[in-house]
Order: sequence, then C-alpha cells, then structure tokens
Amino acid sequence: MLTSTYIHIPHIGRTVEHRIWSCGIRTWSEFAERQDKIPISAAKKTTILAGIDESMQHLGAHDAGFFAKSLPKSEHWRAYRDFKDKIAFVDIETTGLSQHHSRMTVVGIYDGKKAKAYVRGIDLDDIVCELAKYDFLVTYNGARFDLPFIKHEYPEIEFNQLHMDLMYPLRHIGYTGGLKAIEQVLGITRSENTTGMTGFDAVRLWHEYEHGSDEALSLLLKYNQEDIVNLETIVELVHPTFVESAFSAAGKA
Repeated sequence: MLTSTYIHIPHIGRTVEHRIWSCGIRTWSEFAERQDKIPISAAKKTTILAGIDESMQHLGAHDAGFFAKSLPKSEHWRAYRDFKDKIAFVDIETTGLSQHHSRMTVVGIYDGKKAKAYVRGIDLDDIVCELAKYDFLVTYNGARFDLPFIKHEYPEIEFNQLHMDLMYPLRHIGYTGGLKAIEQVLGITRSENTTGMTGFDAVRLWHEYEHGSDEALSLLLKYNQEDIVNLETIVELVHPTFVESAFSAAGKA
C-alpha cells in the first residue's frame, strides 16, 4: 500500500490521490508510465514525480523515519508490509487507567517471532533500549493509553517510529469495541486460563503477585503475551480490508 500512496508528498492531498487511483493507477511506477492519463495539472505531476523519486530512495534505504514524519499518523498502517522486518506489537498492563496516579506493571513486546515481557521491579527499565530497536509499532488504543503511559514513566523514549494504533483503522471498516470483542468477531480464541480475562483481572493478578503469588504473575504474563501475539493475527486478517477500503473510498469520491 505504501507504493500506492501520494498523500505524504508535500502539497498533495486526498483529492489528488483519489483522482490518481480512480484512473486505475495504483503504484508509483504506474504513475510515471501513465501520468498523461491523469486529469491533474502539469505542476502537480511534476511535484508527484519528484515526491516518488524521493520516496523510492528512502524506501530503498529502509528509512522508516522519513515515512513516519511525512505520512499522516492515521495512515501509518499503509507502511505495514514494507517495515514488518523491524516491527513490535506492544501492550502494557497497569494498576489503573491514569498515567499520573497508576503504574505500569508489565510491558509486552512481540517482534513477530518472540514475545518478551518486561516486569516492574525486575527489568522494566530495559524497554528504553528495546523499543528503540524497532521501525514500526502496533498497538490497540496505544495512541491514547499505552504509549502515553510509557512516555510518562520514560520520557527519554521518543516514539518517532511508524505507529499503527489498530483501533482506528478497525473502526473505519466497521469493527468497534475492545480488543477482546474484536478477537471474538474475527474468530480468534484464547487459552482456557485467559479466556474471559479483562484489564481488571490484570490489576488483580498484579496485586496477588505483590503479595507473593508467582502463579499470579505467570498468568498475567500469559494474558499479556496473548494480547500482543493476537495483535499480529488481527493485522494479518484485516490489512487487506484496510487496503480495499482505501481504494473504495476513491471510487466514491
């Protein structure tokens, strides 16, 4: 989808992008080859061709930062396929909802191969270096919850990567509610021990762990791990629909 994108080019908006797509032109190379078929001004074409050339250079250099800055945040999902090799699915557990009055207890990070859990009082500080390794972050409601929570406790983390908060593109294609509700709609199941668990249970388990229950911590970490692994499952299931929905919007414009 990234190589079908034009709205990251300065002075090019959705109207022009939709006009390009409506001509059946999907990729940057197709634009260069068939630009005479597109009903936009010569000046716009010149701007787009220059933007394509710059974009191809940055994509070839695997420069995620360029696209993180130039793409609207709501459209970072378009770069998912191109930067999957350095991706982190992230989810946190906390003692409450307020970053000012509550604490993070667990930060789960899944790179598509291995899930890691960072626990308060053990190795939570390691997330500073760990998160810096990734070009692309995926969360659910992370723009409002997870990332601000992390930033409050670790202000040195810049979060200048590409970031797809799945909640918003999912809403755009008709999936609403919390992560667990969407998992059920998509047919994603959890283990017997964690089925039906909620964030309130995560808080309870942490308190039990603080009172000496290692079993409570083990269950909490399993719950968190399923959260981050299922984020990838959801993205893989729905990403084609994100793309289809974007192109369909051009046909309706």
